[in-house]
Amino acid sequence: MSCRSRLTFFALVVATALAAGCGTKTASRSAAIGTADNPIKMAMVPSLDTQKLVASGDRLAQLLEKKTGLKYEITVPTSYTAVITAMGAGTVDVGWLSPIPYVIAHDRYNVQVVLRTVRDNSDRYWSFIIARTDTGINKLADLKGKRFAYGDPVSTSGAIYPKHLIRASGYDPEKFFSEVIYAGAHDRVVMAVYNKQVDAGAIYGGINTDAREKVIKALPDVMTKTKVIAKSIEIPNDTVSVRAGLPPAIVRKIVDGLIAVSKSPEGKKAVFDLYGIEGFVPAKDADYDSVRKVARAEKIRLEQIDKPK
Repeated sequence: MSCRSRLTFFALVVATALAAGCGTKTASRSAAIGTADNPIKMAMVPSLDTQKLVASGDRLAQLLEKKTGLKYEITVPTSYTAVITAMGAGTVDVGWLSPIPYVIAHDRYNVQVVLRTVRDNSDRYWSFIIARTDTGINKLADLKGKRFAYGDPVSTSGAIYPKHLIRASGYDPEKFFSEVIYAGAHDRVVMAVYNKQVDAGAIYGGINTDAREKVIKALPDVMTKTKVIAKSIEIPNDTVSVRAGLPPAIVRKIVDGLIAVSKSPEGKKAVFDLYGIEGFVPAKDADYDSVRKVARAEKIRLEQIDKPK
């Protein structure tokens, strides 16, 4: 997940998905859920190296088995679409979904968020717009007609939310700048701003840290040579979500197990190695209503999120 959401990432516009209903059929799995013959299928989204995700997920599964008495099977499907459709079909029970994929999974298949991740002591983050301190650029309006760098075209904090910020401020993000580049990673955006390739750029930001820290070894003065001039509305962190129809008692065991494991020394390392997670907090679907609003406004589609990087 990006580093933040490093999350980010459908065949229909979100509004269409919302109208499509949330019915789903659960695949036939005759053995009792959570047993060796029918383990809980837990899918990780492929936002990081697959082999590392499987290894970290397997370590977490072992700790969860000890804590909950349930059996787990970890998979990393090939795309966000694959995770979501598998949850809709009932062949994946638990999905680690970033915000925009989650809202579509919920509205299309009644997938339910149960936990939100914590990083940097927060369960939320932002998109920051940064500029050099020597440019005279101090606010969003100052960027009209300037050169701008986004991250990946479908990055939540690197593109989708900053575009929404610009639109909500009364400007058309497609016409606001004289030149736009997509630098890819957040650290590349920072370097493009620092090196004056662009006048400003969009990066992820937390309460105490932001993407500039990724380049501080190479650019020790980056924090003084650049500054934050605007930030988006809050973005809730990525989710642990469950498919429709998963028995409530099983859901409770999974939720309690993940929270307990994340507080143990071995578990802390396991969840951190997974997606840089520090812990979990309980979550509900309404927590992601702001994500729905942004996704609708920006017409985000699943095929965009799954496009090759």
